Amino acid sequence: MLTSEQSIVEYKDGRAVPDRLTQGTHRHYREYAERMLVVYRNGAGRQRRSLHKEIEAIFADEPDCPVRRIQAFCKLLDDASVYAADSAGVASKLRQEVFSKATRFHPLVQEPDRLFEHPEGRVKAQLAAELGTPWDEIERSLYADVLSFQQLESFPGYPDAGAFLSRYNVTQLQAALYRAETMIVTATDDLKTIVRYAKLARLLHKIEQVGCVSRTASPSEARKTARDSRPTYRLTFSGPVSVLRETRRYGVNFARFLPALLACKGWNLTATLQTPWKTTAKLVISDADRFTSHLPAPEEFDSGLEESFASKFGPSRDGWQLIREGDILHEHQTTFVPDFTFRHEDSTEVFLEIVGFWTPEYLEQKRQTLRRFRRHRILLAVPQSSLRERAEIADNVVVYKTALKIEPILAALEATRSRHLA
Repeated sequence: MLTSEQSIVEYKDGRAVPDRLTQGTHRHYREYAERMLVVYRNGAGRQRRSLHKEIEAIFADEPDCPVRRIQAFCKLLDDASVYAADSAGVASKLRQEVFSKATRFHPLVQEPDRLFEHPEGRVKAQLAAELGTPWDEIERSLYADVLSFQQLESFPGYPDAGAFLSRYNVTQLQAALYRAETMIVTATDDLKTIVRYAKLARLLHKIEQVGCVSRTASPSEARKTARDSRPTYRLTFSGPVSVLRETRRYGVNFARFLPALLACKGWNLTATLQTPWKTTAKLVISDADRFTSHLPAPEEFDSGLEESFASKFGPSRDGWQLIREGDILHEHQTTFVPDFTFRHEDSTEVFLEIVGFWTPEYLEQKRQTLRRFRRHRILLAVPQSSLRERAEIADNVVVYKTALKIEPILAALEATRSRHLA
């Protein structure tokens, strides 16, 4: 990510507009990006400061490139690079040894005279001989622990110029969120992924269902899939006053969350940012803005087990409609997104959570989650290998060996529905 000093945001009429390179206005930047990538691809052995100077030179005649944009390019190129590290403190020890040996020749001069008789070139040669290392190698290693003097080892880099410019646009968006006070995300798709990454980013959040949006595209399609709709959820990200006093620190967490959100579908985001003038401005984006995340789009299914079961069950069967991640259940600040929602024609809803790969700790966490959400009708599919010998199987547990079968799930659904109706 970029630093605050590399962030470029325009505040206008109460809106915040982060810097964005577009195909229409900045088409010529693709050539610049290709040249920058070439500098780093051919830069092995060069110092960071030398690479930065060459990047600056590329934009010497470009009137539409502020210094902050160039600095941001350098930061992104460095982030995708591998530089030689001096974790053992070799440079510090070398400096101490070189400077200690050089004190007896102080001061050094370019041209010796009667008063100052120690020429720099000759003293360096003498020190190199004493240390048994050529001076140019000593000079390269002398400040290897200083950031700007670090040497590039390799550049895994970016796939192409387009990917590099896309990353720039996203990181400017992220940097704008450093000033975020609150953020609201409204979502209809990829809910499980959005909530998962919100938790990974340690964002305090509240989830509310605010409506239901049909996902169909035409009247004829609507008649075929009238029941295929998704609830709309509003995720409000904020913190107590003690957190919001550290607005920028909390804003960094918002920024970490952003690439995962950009990889999802069916969302819009509104963030309230603090401006440099202590006022506020709104940052509004959605999946329609077509920002490209470096993260892959989330898989429709978390595992082959889920995908196989959904394929075999189909959209509906015996009066039950199958909905992939249909609802987010929440108890206070704890959320739970079951793998599947089953909705019967009589409006009975049953949730199914599938346990695939497991550890004892994971199973215990699942048990705690189910206890917390016990007021909901939740079926749990568990692998036979996870059960202790002679374990008692609860009514809401379906045991499977390697694949989920339709018949046991339908039987469990009907049993749960009968208890509900009774």
